[in-house]
Amino acid sequence: MADTTLSDDSPKDEFDLITDAPFDAALEERYLVYALSTITARSLPDLRDGLKPVHRRLLWTMRQLGLTPTSTFKKSARVVGEVIGKYHPHGDTAAYDAMVRLAQDFSLRYPLVEGQGNFGNVDGDNAAAYRYTECRLTKTAMQLMEGLDQGTVDFIPTYNGEEQEPEIMPGLFPNLLANGASGIAVGMATNIPSHNVAEVLDAAELVLFNRDVTHEELMGVFKGPDFATAGQIVDSPEVISEAYATGRGSFRLRGRFHAPEADKAEDVAAGIERLGGGQWQLVISEIPYQVAKGKLIEQIAQAIADKKLPILEDVRDESDESIRIVLVPRSRNVDPELLKESIFKLTDMETRFGLNLNVLDASRTPMVMGLKELLQNWIAAQIDILQRRTRHRLDQIAKRLELVEGYIIAFLNLDRVIEIIRYEDEPKKVMIAEFDLTDRQAEAILDTRLRSLRKLEEMKLRDEKTALLEEQEALQKLLDSPQRQRTRLKKDMAALRKEYGEETELGRRRTLIEEAAPAVEFSMDAMIEKEPITVILSQKGWIRAARGHVDLAQEFKYKEGDALFDIVHAQTTDKLLIAAANGRFYTLGCDKLPGARGFGEPVRTMIDLEADTSIAKMLVHKDGGRLLLAASNGKGFVAETAELVAETKKGKQVVNLKGTAKLQVIREVEKDHDHVAAVGDNRKLIVFNLEEMPVMARGQGVMLQRYRDGGLSDATTFKLEEGLSWQMGGSGERTRTETEIWQWKVARGAAGRLPPQGFPKNNRF
Repeated sequence: MADTTLSDDSPKDEFDLITDAPFDAALEERYLVYALSTITARSLPDLRDGLKPVHRRLLWTMRQLGLTPTSTFKKSARVVGEVIGKYHPHGDTAAYDAMVRLAQDFSLRYPLVEGQGNFGNVDGDNAAAYRYTECRLTKTAMQLMEGLDQGTVDFIPTYNGEEQEPEIMPGLFPNLLANGASGIAVGMATNIPSHNVAEVLDAAELVLFNRDVTHEELMGVFKGPDFATAGQIVDSPEVISEAYATGRGSFRLRGRFHAPEADKAEDVAAGIERLGGGQWQLVISEIPYQVAKGKLIEQIAQAIADKKLPILEDVRDESDESIRIVLVPRSRNVDPELLKESIFKLTDMETRFGLNLNVLDASRTPMVMGLKELLQNWIAAQIDILQRRTRHRLDQIAKRLELVEGYIIAFLNLDRVIEIIRYEDEPKKVMIAEFDLTDRQAEAILDTRLRSLRKLEEMKLRDEKTALLEEQEALQKLLDSPQRQRTRLKKDMAALRKEYGEETELGRRRTLIEEAAPAVEFSMDAMIEKEPITVILSQKGWIRAARGHVDLAQEFKYKEGDALFDIVHAQTTDKLLIAAANGRFYTLGCDKLPGARGFGEPVRTMIDLEADTSIAKMLVHKDGGRLLLAASNGKGFVAETAELVAETKKGKQVVNLKGTAKLQVIREVEKDHDHVAAVGDNRKLIVFNLEEMPVMARGQGVMLQRYRDGGLSDATTFKLEEGLSWQMGGSGERTRTETEIWQWKVARGAAGRLPPQGFPKNNRF
């Protein structure tokens, strides 16, 4: 019978591999691994070369494929396939999108990939599929990878161990600050703008030779961001400096109005093109970084459609290779600065770029650094690369010197060497023993061709040995002297700076850094075209606005059972105050009122007026004006009209009422008025000094007149010298003025006495 017991080598049941562990601990451990992987191998750039792994692998693959700036283009699909097949085990879309960004001159200040085909545009359109586009490296990318074959960096295995890839790119090009980076990791993010290479190298040189250099000295040569799409940074130098000192901050970035075809220099700078007859138009030539031109134009057009920009007639896109967006004002009288400020406020013509200098240092540790610390770490990395390059070259020289010395020995004993080779069975061992050669020297001599055995070769070898010894001595001095290393790095940076200097097309600064002048103070009212209107409010609360100042006595049509409640003359730029009987004030823009062709619209659809509350008064808001407000219980106060304007549909509670009291009196107070007259339901009249009335923003106020029965009927203000006037009966157009009013003048809060003979029976002024 066969033995059925399991041996030690037999496979165990898979359930034996299960480990009991607390769920939260297991989850925490695995999530931490994922988080670290995201931070160090996906989202944050290395400060030494400014690249994330996907970008580094793209450049390395293209270099392996021989896609140099002088070679022919190859299909992007070929590059993407190599990348995801050998180095980057992720999706093809992620790899291709990363390569597209490296090729977009509106995304990268110094593109690392040269694209052929549709790689997207500043309008926001996507690139064509990778089977339709071609690519190769730029000169900048080659400078970033310079030294890969000189032992400057470590090579690490790929994800499957079949290939090798560089840990970082060793070139001197300061890619981190030159091209910037952005990324979101787990619990942290980075957002670094692009900068001008010449300014970065100037700042690095200051740090290179002075470890105690101040941040202020650095900011003297390091101006700030230099975006691929130009634009203007309008923050103060202090704000910019503070952001780079701490590694965190933000900048206000604007597009620029610029009209190169304008006749006058001031119009060119202001972006104004004169069209003749006083007409003009604004031209946008630069837009903020990462703002799609098509989206910006849509925002402007939508603002026009929503009547948020009534001073703007039209927007046109006349762009070709360069950006040209034309803004046509509604009239030639529009203030250009007002139009610019409104564009900045209402669209992405002004954005905010957040600075977050969060990078991986040489030990792969994420850290937020200030400008000085960042440059110090980058310089330390470049010094290390220089030292490694020097050691690598010294090793090559030592190996070559070994062979050259062996060749020289062979030439000095040429006949004997030939004899050994012809007659000895093991010539290598004999030569090593007889001439004290190394194994490499003997092997090299045996591999030498006969035609190389000429007298001239010996002279070349001696010259080569001399040159190698001189180079070896110079490199050893360089390796032994930190000062020489700094001097050598300065020389290399100076050579690089010449290629990216301000006088070159690629190196000139694009983004203007200039603090903006104080903004033109304006409200949306300033952009409303001023036109006269007549506002009609019906008794049932329907409101409309007729164009022009029509006769207030004119008859208007109303819905059946409705009639006129109030009518006023106004301008479309005015604010309309609606006072409710419950003491609440509402505000309507006269430009938003419905036309008078129909019956209008219910005012309750425009304001949140309570269903059981009626409208007490409608009046036009006047800046600097005052109103006398009084309730039916006899209490009141004076309010400034500026305090009555409400920002929302809910309105603003101004007069606080108790019980069944309601807002009874709403009268404008003229500037020269000095007295108040009040009359009650009991037909008693009092007159007192206006100074006795408090000026309040909200409240019940003070008692104007005391009553045994009833309450306040009406109140008004007047100038005592001119006397008290009231309307006579009939049509209401006749008035009567009583100058001898001193008999009724008492202190506020008195009971009063019967009014003069002829006072209206309805107790209204």
